[in-house]
Amino acid sequence: MQASDADLHRRVDREIAERITLPSWTLTERLTLACRMLAEQGHWHGGLAGQITARGETPDSYWTLRFGVGADEATPAELIEIDGDLQPRDGRSMPNPATRFHIWVYQERPDVNCIVHTHPPAVTALSMTGEPLSVAHMDATPFHGDCAYLDDWPGLPIGNSEGEIIANALGSKRALLLANHGLLTAGKTIEEAAVMAIWLEQAAQAQLRARAVGPVKAVPAERAQGAHDFLVKPEITGLTFAYFARRVLRQSPDCLG
Repeated sequence: MQASDADLHRRVDREIAERITLPSWTLTERLTLACRMLAEQGHWHGGLAGQITARGETPDSYWTLRFGVGADEATPAELIEIDGDLQPRDGRSMPNPATRFHIWVYQERPDVNCIVHTHPPAVTALSMTGEPLSVAHMDATPFHGDCAYLDDWPGLPIGNSEGEIIANALGSKRALLLANHGLLTAGKTIEEAAVMAIWLEQAAQAQLRARAVGPVKAVPAERAQGAHDFLVKPEITGLTFAYFARRVLRQSPDCLG
């Protein structure tokens, strides 16, 4: 009980690195599970609005759902590989045309390997208020200094101008709240992007509930930064993804084919 906070933090980091083993799903399996868990969390409650993509293993290659397939229907067989002009490798299918703005983000951010864009209920409501996300609770600290805000809707994101605007607004951050629109998360891994999207919707929901009571009091910046740095560790997002994946697999044990 005499150990300092710094010593304990280093110990936790060491034990995570030494003892945590994450599942080894393929790219299409992870993308399928991400679609399913986001659907289960209400991110596609309105139908087909929204997209999730992952960078492929070859240059100018990306994976996404075939247009018209709901996230709750995702399987590896329903995923298609496309190029940077949204042309499918199979020559027959097509992606959601709004996926074009994802390509702009990938071009600007070589560190990004997965993008989630959805219109979940709480983020949708918050996007209509003209108010950015507030880091006012421990569970919102993954977004401390890591959630940009685009305060003007650029229109339906199927053209190049919208892609350029969105990519510039995101900058180097992991998340973006788009006014009058929804959310975007950009992760180094599928796990990170999916979990950050789930967390962003939860943070928006908490903010709306708190604002109904009164003013929101932000977390002090120094403590928020420390929590952010711990919670965005790949081991933490990976373990969280695995938890939501197990929920998906209990409900739909055949979804990975």
